[in-house]
Amino acid sequence: MATRKEFPIVALGGTAVPVDTRGRALHDLRISVMDRCNFRCPYCMPRETFHENYQFLKSNERLSFEEILRLTRLFVSLGVRKLRLTGGEPLLRANLPDLVGELTSLPGVDDVALTTNGMLLAKNAAELKANGLKRVTVSLDSLDEEVFRKMSGGFGGLEQVLAGIRAAQEAGLTPVKINAVVERGLNDHTALDLVEHFRGTGVIVRFIEYMDVGNRNHWSLDRVVPSRELMQKIRARWPLRALAENYHGEVAERYVFEDGAGEIGFISSVTEPFCGACSRARLSSDGVLYTCLFATQGHDLRTALRQGASDTELLERISGVWRARTDRYSELRATAPDQTQKKVEMYYIGG
Repeated sequence: MATRKEFPIVALGGTAVPVDTRGRALHDLRISVMDRCNFRCPYCMPRETFHENYQFLKSNERLSFEEILRLTRLFVSLGVRKLRLTGGEPLLRANLPDLVGELTSLPGVDDVALTTNGMLLAKNAAELKANGLKRVTVSLDSLDEEVFRKMSGGFGGLEQVLAGIRAAQEAGLTPVKINAVVERGLNDHTALDLVEHFRGTGVIVRFIEYMDVGNRNHWSLDRVVPSRELMQKIRARWPLRALAENYHGEVAERYVFEDGAGEIGFISSVTEPFCGACSRARLSSDGVLYTCLFATQGHDLRTALRQGASDTELLERISGVWRARTDRYSELRATAPDQTQKKVEMYYIGG
C-alpha cells in the first residue's frame, strides 16, 4: 500500500519550518479578531440566517490580544512573515490599533495588513497607520447604490465606505486594494464602473470569483463569472498588460493598464485554482486553526492555551497540523464538486 509522501522540515534563519504533504511551507497567517459584522453580504453572512437574534461569540470566548500575540509569535517562529487581520468586521473589535502596534513590533514580521468593509475606516485609518499598519483592503462589490444595498444586506452606506478609502489613502495605508466579489445577475453589470472610478487613483481593484465558502450562501456554478470573461470585457475597453507575481503564492493575477492608469487583479479560485502554492493558515477569533478557506474542521488552540500549555507544546501542535495538511479543495471542486460537506463559514475565519 502506498504511503503518504513525507516532506522534511526546512530551516529558515535557524528556525524549523514545517512543510505540508504537498511541499507547501507556512508563510501567511490570517487572524480573525471578530466574528461579528455590521454588514450582511449574501455570499458571506446572508441576512435570513444571521438575523438580530443570531448568537455570536461572547467576549470571553474570543482570544484576548495577549493570546493572539502569543500564538502569533509561535507562528512567526514557524515561518510566518505576513499577517492579515480579518473578521467578520475587524474594526468592530475595540482598541484594534493597539493590537496592530504589538503585531507590527514582532521580530520577523514583514507585513501586517487589514481587510475591512470600510464603514469604520475613516475614523480609524490614521491611528492604524500610526500603530504600524502597512496596507488595507476594502471589500466593495459595487458603486451602484441599489446593488450596494443588496450586497451589504441593507446595512451601511456607500459614501461612508468611499470616505474610508479616501482616509486610508490620506493616511498612507497604500496601495489601497478593493476586493469585489462578482456574482452573475447581481453585480456583474457594474464591474466596469468600479474600474473606471478607481483608474488613475492609485487604488487597485481586484475581482474575486464568487466562491462556495461555507454552506449558507446558496452557491451555484452558474452564478460564477469567470475571471477570463470579465478580463476580456475590461481589456476591450482599456488595454492591459500582464504583470509578474510579487511573491510565490500570490493569489491574484495582476495586470496594468497600458496607458499607465494603474493596476487591477483577478482572484480565480473557481476556474483557475491555486491550491498548489497556498501558504496560508487561518486563526479564528475563538482560537481555532484552519488550514484552508474551505475547511471542514479546525484544530482548537484556545483550550490548550488556557489550560496552561507551554510554547513547546503549542508549537508541536501547530507544526503537526501543518505537516499533516493535505488541503486542495478548489482543485477537487473543479473535477468533483461536492456541496454536501459542511464547511467553515467565511465570516468566522475571514476571506
